Amino acid sequence: MKKTFLYRAVLLILVSVLCTGLFGCEKKRAANEIAADIATQYGKYGAEAKDSISELFKEFDSVDKDSAQRWRKVMDVWTSPELGDPLHYDVLPDGLPDTNEFCIVVLGFKLNDDGTMQDELIQRLTVALNSANKYKNALIVCTGGGTAKENENATEAGEMAKWLIEQGIAKDRIIVEDQSKTTAQNAMFTYDKLTKDHPEVKKLAIVSSDYHIKTGELLFKAQAIFKAEKAGEEKWEVVSNAAWKAPSGTLNTMFQAGALIELSGDKETAFDIYFDNYTIHELPGQSDQKDK
Repeated sequence: MKKTFLYRAVLLILVSVLCTGLFGCEKKRAANEIAADIATQYGKYGAEAKDSISELFKEFDSVDKDSAQRWRKVMDVWTSPELGDPLHYDVLPDGLPDTNEFCIVVLGFKLNDDGTMQDELIQRLTVALNSANKYKNALIVCTGGGTAKENENATEAGEMAKWLIEQGIAKDRIIVEDQSKTTAQNAMFTYDKLTKDHPEVKKLAIVSSDYHIKTGELLFKAQAIFKAEKAGEEKWEVVSNAAWKAPSGTLNTMFQAGALIELSGDKETAFDIYFDNYTIHELPGQSDQKDK
């Protein structure tokens, strides 16, 4: 009996030692935790985080090689000096396809309390109108949900669509995405609508304020990477942009980190980052979203 008890005690000690990681058997972290670390490392430290991000990707490969490969592609987009460059003001450039495989995506902006559009959103729409008149066969996606404190029936996308129709754009060219509250959700919900109802769309152009173009391009490219059946088989590409020259407004890399984390499914971490780093205007629906 004593020998059996001693044997069991020794066995339990060995198991305990192994589980503490002394022999390299520590519990593996979830893929989304590693991805969040990669995004926040770059968001905080930029290129200085290169070595720590490299180590994180080694850990990522051991947990989920496919997800790690997708995140590498996203990081290539995020760190590229070509992100958002060249920036085109007032109208899309020449040379884009004038067919229904091409779609102009107009990013929303928070509504006034009564549901009317702020001037910044009207300026973005003016750029979209110029571009839609130049490319008469392109579809137009209006993005943005309900952000008016005193008018629950108004949505950014709905008001944008009405304005474009009033300016002479045919209703059948306009796609309304009116559920999103963040730029990441613009990308997610637009992806769902286009891939379901308009699979012919293969190329996108982002229209927004100038400070917002890089973030929009990053998130729409990242969404295609995350949702592809296989890495490298994205259903769309972002090929251009057009911007309104805003008098002010910035988006830091930590905000972009939060948005990428939201795209990957970790909304709680994303909204913690938004609360700490949002640098333009009050984030629409912050209090509602964080509690969900």
